[in-house]
Amino acid sequence: MRLLFDHNLSPRLPTMLAAEYPDSAHVRWFAMASAPDASVWTFAAANGYVIVSKDSDFEQKALLHGHPPKVVWLRVGNAATTAIAALLRNRLADILAFEADPAAAVLALA
Repeated sequence: MRLLFDHNLSPRLPTMLAAEYPDSAHVRWFAMASAPDASVWTFAAANGYVIVSKDSDFEQKALLHGHPPKVVWLRVGNAATTAIAALLRNRLADILAFEADPAAAVLALA
């Protein structure tokens, strides 16, 4: 599973979670730190990423347009990067099931 972390999340997350989510990346790695959501959406869909964001705009876009890409919506407020990494580690089975579900477009985690 390839996660693409949005600009509102730490660029350290792909490295911190490399064992659980290999080949994941951050939008900064592709010079998209300030890219509009539509550009991130198109890039993720074209390159097989699941978007991970705190931004409800991606959740709404996924519900409106479906997938790809799928969206993991983090509803964690101002959580520390280590807390976000722990959440994603602890919910690995749920995230893998979400990715495999052909009907699911959004997974909200809190």
